[in-house]
Amino acid sequence: MIAAQILTIQNAIQRGLRRFSFEGSEIALDKRCAVFITMNPGYAGRSELPDNLKALFRPCAMMVPDYALIGEISLMSFGFKRGRPLARKMVATFKLCSEQLSAQDHYDYGMRAVKSVITASGNLKRDFPDDDEEVLLLRGLMDVNTPKFLAHDLPLFEGIISDLFPGVKKPDADYDDLIGALNNACVELKVQPVKQFIDKVIQLYEMTVVRHGLMLVGPAGGGKTMCYRSLRIAQTSLAKKGSTHYKKTKCVVLNPKSITMGQLYGDFDDATHEWTDGVLACYMRDLSEEQNLDKKWMMFDGAYFPPNTFRLCDCPNTRLTLSFLSGQARWTRFGSKT
Repeated sequence: MIAAQILTIQNAIQRGLRRFSFEGSEIALDKRCAVFITMNPGYAGRSELPDNLKALFRPCAMMVPDYALIGEISLMSFGFKRGRPLARKMVATFKLCSEQLSAQDHYDYGMRAVKSVITASGNLKRDFPDDDEEVLLLRGLMDVNTPKFLAHDLPLFEGIISDLFPGVKKPDADYDDLIGALNNACVELKVQPVKQFIDKVIQLYEMTVVRHGLMLVGPAGGGKTMCYRSLRIAQTSLAKKGSTHYKKTKCVVLNPKSITMGQLYGDFDDATHEWTDGVLACYMRDLSEEQNLDKKWMMFDGAYFPPNTFRLCDCPNTRLTLSFLSGQARWTRFGSKT
């Protein structure tokens, strides 16, 4: 389908036409138009391009980015004076983790992981400008990576950290006010505020600080829903009490498997040529138009479904823009998260 459409456009350009027939409709042709495909060959969960589509494009290979150089420049832009040695330690940490830790689908040691650590360390540098820079990078590495590692991989990760940062210990963060609010939220939700649950909620909070999109992974009944509900209630209660550090949190929950993809993202009617917005598009538009600094969470609470993730993967963390199939784009500002 896509290959036939692109071939029609390319043939019209080669023939020098100003108007051409496209799927039964005569439309104008802009000769400057071009189509590009960016993808990672062999990426987990992605399907390869069909041969008839691949034949219409010229491949262009890209070199692997220098993570150490990117990390050095980014750290120095946050005010780090020892950006080069710290960047090398960060890259060495991810390299050793990829070699020694178990292989899991949700483990990531690429540019997204590097960017998250740099952002977390930069936020700490801004809040604690006089602290030891090695301690700040250590906190960034621990805060970003500890939540995603399985229990049997944590001792290996801690061993790697102790080898690369000898004699450096991560200071305990002050979350007394958040822990107190979480205990009250657990009473409201009728769940037990055990230490493991509270620790996981705090890890979720730390991830929301450095990431605009994240995924809670775990078995059914593992406490994923109660985890984000507890954090939402705790942050809102602290904001109402006058806290400037925590914001009121609005959460919109969807079950993506309960409706069709067209109802979720929007659909184009081939008969009438009319576009109908989906539930996600309507919610995203409403949330992005709210002119306040409250946190806004768009939560897909349901079974993991790869097409949903791939359609949203260009929005979190990088462009902060969600492009709809209708051609509209929404910038997810004012604390919106997916």
